Amino acid sequence: YLEEFWRKKQSDVFRYLARLRTWEYRQLPAIHRCSRPTRPDKARKLGYKAKQGFVIYRVRIKRGDRKTQVAKGIVYGKPKHQGINKN
Repeated sequence: YLEEFWRKKQSDVFRYLARLRTWEYRQLPAIHRCSRPTRPDKARKLGYKAKQGFVIYRVRIKRGDRKTQVAKGIVYGKPKHQGINKN
């Protein structure tokens, strides 16, 4: 039933839970150890077993493009080149 639940991501219950989870994860530090996996069925498929010696960490990753090195945050030149995000 869990697998079925994760397939229907547009359902009201799932969207509500996802919103709660994202808020909760934002409050936690970038790297932290979880007591149990969020998706036990998927974790077991990937080889997880609920016994000693298996640990699960949740890690937040940076999203987006790489940034150019800018000394003291000063960008020179025309407005077209003012952005610091590289493509």
